[in-house]
Amino acid sequence: MTIYLDNNATTCIAPSVVEVMHAVLRDHYGNPASNTHPQGWHAQEIVEIAREHVAALIGATPGEIIFTSGATESNNLAIKGIAFTRGLEETKILSCCTEHRSVLDPIVSLERSGAQSSLLEVNSRGEIDREEFKDRVASLGPTLISLMLANNEIGTVHPIATLSRDREGAFFHCDATQALGKIPVNVDELGVDMLSISAHKVYGPKGVGALYVRKKNLRMPLTPLIDGGGHEEGLRSGTLNVPGIVGFGEACRLALSHINSEGEQLRKRAQLLLELLQSRIPGIHINGPESGRLPGNLNIAIDRVSANRLIGKINTKLSISSSSACSSASPEPSHVLSSLGFARSRQVNSIRLGVGRFTSEEELIKAAEILAKAVADIRDSQASD
Repeated sequence: MTIYLDNNATTCIAPSVVEVMHAVLRDHYGNPASNTHPQGWHAQEIVEIAREHVAALIGATPGEIIFTSGATESNNLAIKGIAFTRGLEETKILSCCTEHRSVLDPIVSLERSGAQSSLLEVNSRGEIDREEFKDRVASLGPTLISLMLANNEIGTVHPIATLSRDREGAFFHCDATQALGKIPVNVDELGVDMLSISAHKVYGPKGVGALYVRKKNLRMPLTPLIDGGGHEEGLRSGTLNVPGIVGFGEACRLALSHINSEGEQLRKRAQLLLELLQSRIPGIHINGPESGRLPGNLNIAIDRVSANRLIGKINTKLSISSSSACSSASPEPSHVLSSLGFARSRQVNSIRLGVGRFTSEEELIKAAEILAKAVADIRDSQASD
C-alpha cells in the first residue's frame, strides 16, 4: 500500500465525517432553501448546526460564515468582491509573492481591468519584513491587504495578528486554509475582516469551504460573484451542498476537540521524519524556517537529485509532491521556491512532505527507507553515466 505524505495537498476524510455525510446522502435529501415542508426544514437545520461548528473553530459567529465550493472561491469572493464594490480604478491591493495562486491570479485579473497591486518580497525563509510591510502600506494606501496565515509549500507562518494592526484602514483578508486545525485560528485575535478556509485540508470533503466575513465594523459590502437566488446572505447564490457542508462541520468539530494536541503531534512526527532522512541521506537542506513552521509540513532540497526523477521512482510506494497541488502540472519550479532566492538547482531538487493526523511512526520509518534507497540509486546511476 502506498504511504501517503501529501497532506498539504489534501487530507483523507475522517471516519466520522464519512458517517455523517452518508446519513445525509441517504436520509436527508431536502433542499435547505425549501421552507414549506419538513425535508427542507431539516436540511436547513443541519446546515445551521454545521455552520456553528465551522464558526466555533475560528472564533466567529455563525452568521459570519458564508459557504463556498472551497478556499479558491472564497479567496476570489473576498478579493474581487471588495474590488467590484469599491470600483476597479479605485482599488489598490497589497499581497505577497508567495501567496497561493488563488490569491495571486485574481489580483492579476483585476490589474488587467484597472486595479493596482503591490507584492511584498520575502527572505530566504519565506518571511515578510514588518518594516517593509508598513512602508508599503504607507506608500500604496491599499484598499485591501491579502496575506496567508501559513504557507502551503514551505510552512512559513506569518504574524498576521501583528501585521493587521498596521493596516492603516485597509480591509484585511487572510487565507488560513493550511493553518486550519494545525495551529489556533481566531479571527478576532488575528484582526482580520475576511478569512478563507477549505474542508479538505482538515479531514473533510473536497468541494466545500467557507469565507468568514466580519459583520461588525465591515464598512463596505462585498459584491457577489454568483447571482441567482440570494443564498448565503446574498453573497453566494446556488443550492447548498448539504452533505459537504455537514461533513465540513463535523471535520471542524473534530479539529476543535484536537486543537491542543494535534499541532504538537504533527510537529513531532515531521521532526522525526526529518531526523530519519538526515541520518540516511547526505546533502539535505530545509526550505523555509527551521523552527516555528507549520506543524506537519516539511520541504527539503536533496543535492544532486531531481524532484521529478525522485517522485517518478517512488510514486507507487510513497505519495509526495514537489509543489502546491494547484501548480503540480507546471514544468517550472514553484513560484514560492523561486521567491526565496535559491539557485534553480535547489528549486528543482525540492520535495514537499506533509505529515497528517493518521500518519504513523512506522510509516515514517518506512518512508525514510524508501526515499534513502531511491536517492542512492539515482546518485549511483548518475555517477556511472
